Amino acid sequence: MTIETIMRKRLIASDAQSVSEQPWLSLETAVSLELTSEDQAHPIEAALSLRGGTGWRASGPGAQTIRLIFDKPQRLRRINLVFKESDISRTQEFLLRWRPDADPGFRQIVRQQWNFSPPQTSQEIEDYEVDLGEVKVLELVIVPDIAGGNKYASLESLRLA
Repeated sequence: MTIETIMRKRLIASDAQSVSEQPWLSLETAVSLELTSEDQAHPIEAALSLRGGTGWRASGPGAQTIRLIFDKPQRLRRINLVFKESDISRTQEFLLRWRPDADPGFRQIVRQQWNFSPPQTSQEIEDYEVDLGEVKVLELVIVPDIAGGNKYASLESLRLA
């Protein structure tokens, strides 16, 4: 004699998307930008556009700041950064921080160092799940080489959800 069990089940609608499934914000229409410099051939739009591009590059050596000022405060759940260096071995550092709408002070999200040693390690991808409410300003500071010198900061892409 076999006993047959019938599992009771039903499909439900899922209102909550996982962090990785959330659509990227269109930064081209959601922010004003402040930055210390940009190479005309590699403007910041090339790193922020959802259509892809050649990435951003500084017009001069040394530390660089990219500041995104949201038109309306945003809730951020994910931050994705991609850095590439195909030519020069160096140790890069970046600082990512944010400022809420009602607070004049910045809050650090992450400070990270990475060793580029092309061709073995020529790309750095940082993907952070966060829960930041009422973000008015997001700031990225890139030190292209902590040893100093004439290295240029660059950013392949920055995506936010």
